[in-house]
Amino acid sequence: MKRKAEDDSTEEPLKKKPSRGLNGSSNFRDGLLQQAGEYHDQYLTSEPYQHGVIQGLLDSKLLRNVRTEIQDNLSFTPKETDIYKIHQSGDLANLDGLEDSSLKKLPSLLTLRDALYSPAFRDFLSTITGSGPLSGKKTDMAINVYTPGCHLLCHDDVIGSRRVSYILYLTDPDRSWKPEWGGALRLYPTIVHRDKDGKEIKAPSPDYSVSIPPAFNQLSFFAVQPGESFHDVEEVYARQKGSEEADDEDDEARVRMAISGWYHIPQQGEDGFVEGLEESLAERSSLQQLQGSGDQYDKPLPAVRPYDNTDSGSEEGKVDGTDEEPLTEEDLDFLLKYMAPTYLTPDTLESVSETFGDECSICLEKFLSAKFSASLKDNVEKQESETLPSTSEEIEKAGPWGVSRPPHKHRFLYQQASGAEAAGSSIGSPIQDLLSCLLPSQAFRKWLQLATGLTLSSHDFLARRFRRGKDYSLATGYAGDESQLEIILSITPTSGGSEDEDSAVKEDASEAKQPGTPLESNDKNPQKNEVPSTEEAGFGGYMAYMASDDANDTSSNHGSNDGVEVPLDLSTGGRASKPSAPKPKAKANKADPAVYQAATDEEDDGVLFSMQPNWNTLGLVLRDKGVMRFTKYVSRQAKGDRWDVLGEFGVIFGDDGNDGASGSGGDKEEDEAAEQPVFSQQADLGFQHEESETEIESTESD
Repeated sequence: MKRKAEDDSTEEPLKKKPSRGLNGSSNFRDGLLQQAGEYHDQYLTSEPYQHGVIQGLLDSKLLRNVRTEIQDNLSFTPKETDIYKIHQSGDLANLDGLEDSSLKKLPSLLTLRDALYSPAFRDFLSTITGSGPLSGKKTDMAINVYTPGCHLLCHDDVIGSRRVSYILYLTDPDRSWKPEWGGALRLYPTIVHRDKDGKEIKAPSPDYSVSIPPAFNQLSFFAVQPGESFHDVEEVYARQKGSEEADDEDDEARVRMAISGWYHIPQQGEDGFVEGLEESLAERSSLQQLQGSGDQYDKPLPAVRPYDNTDSGSEEGKVDGTDEEPLTEEDLDFLLKYMAPTYLTPDTLESVSETFGDECSICLEKFLSAKFSASLKDNVEKQESETLPSTSEEIEKAGPWGVSRPPHKHRFLYQQASGAEAAGSSIGSPIQDLLSCLLPSQAFRKWLQLATGLTLSSHDFLARRFRRGKDYSLATGYAGDESQLEIILSITPTSGGSEDEDSAVKEDASEAKQPGTPLESNDKNPQKNEVPSTEEAGFGGYMAYMASDDANDTSSNHGSNDGVEVPLDLSTGGRASKPSAPKPKAKANKADPAVYQAATDEEDDGVLFSMQPNWNTLGLVLRDKGVMRFTKYVSRQAKGDRWDVLGEFGVIFGDDGNDGASGSGGDKEEDEAAEQPVFSQQADLGFQHEESETEIESTESD
């Protein structure tokens, strides 16, 4: 876990209590400090990068007392960002600032801290790692507790003056930790690339190669190495239902308590201090490297394609007073193969456009047609029921999915468009039909422009599958000078485990088969995405857009450092999309579709838009420069993987900053002209006459 360098240490010499024995050496296992050479030899031959593991580091009685003091006297703060979910104490360097009455309750913890930063032990670690002198002035350690569901995603610990990372485990001393409980420290090998200038660029593999399970009184450590010391902490897994182990005993044992921290380079006034070394290390940090040419080795790379404007309508075909093109009868016939008829009616589309214009974000439920969504759901469920190969290389060889990388930015399965774009021609796979047929089509472009009032110039689509217990996408900022439109089509069939969600497609299909059902009616309760129950909440997989703490931070792909803090109701799954009543035109007299916005004006927690994983819901977001986006790690306890399709669209803005959309300015006559129906006359008639409506329904149920 990373904390800011200026906050994670104390620069002044500590008023330390005297340690037991010379340099605190009596607190360690007998003879340990004389075994530095032996551990050094093991350290040199370790893989995927040099690291060490020492069992039975300290006097067992001391560490038992430390554990008891922590349990009896310290409190922990639950913390969650895009990169981790943990319970954490304050910095133990601050123990000296406590009142004497408090310090008296923590004598063993103080003794442990002083022993770990004693000259004898620092020399011991320096000899093993070959890292050079380590500071005893700048201490940096905290107690982290991982309960079921907690995790820490891939990172390299490179920040500031850190030189050696370590973890000392305080798990239950009377019950051995089982590897199947998770919580292991996992190390990632690096892949070396060379750019056109011969410069070496390292990036972690998407798969870890070494797993070190926790054990009481075990120390794991490694030298911090920019671009190389990548690691994570495996999720601590909750007890499976039906487990033969006693419920209370098993749950209590699955608490991964550890003291973790860093040894820093010598500070001013200490032996080994080198003027300017800390600044030099900062320049070599992976955050600096990742903003360079290494992005070219990421997967997937952007596949932005401009729209072919020769297929768009002529000037005569545009709606009066706007730059928008009407949907023709041919467009409607095509879109009805994929989209629910509800969203193709003039009243509904105008309501969607008005809501989006007000909020710059909106969610549309039951977006895909009953027939296509049923086919898509069958395909997704079939894939999820099949066992995937164990490694990324095998996955990519076995089927259409790629594995995104590097894992300190993101990891998920993905598909891009096959390149066989032919409107109306099925590609074979429902997912590829979305990527290569519907979404890049001129008909969908027209619909999207009508729904948002934006003028779109380009597109890039990505189907994503976030596997349980594996996948995520860390927060990145958008660096474009102009805002871009993004769509998220959530196609997760196991939305929160809700029976209502799981049966959504079946309900759609049954409604479509009922003759005489109005195309735009939605008599069902529109609030499908209800707040999950306590038992179902907190499994991650949600997608969030958040305001950046630094408006000038426009880095787009370097991943998280400290992480983006997550509000409690979002992390537990308690925040669902809230209903936003679209403002229908006076002529509308039928129920509006399930239209939602993601946030309200009352919320001020940095969350601009969020979507929990659910079935057949389309989110639209206008993303500004610097807005952070991430998809939270999906817990292994989730009932299924998260599936979605992400789309990014370039937007053309006018010289005045407007995009030429209807209602963006002008006099009264222009505003009235902009409110004219945005469908062509022939298409509009198709919804007004009973025979046309019947014909469209018959296409839907084929």
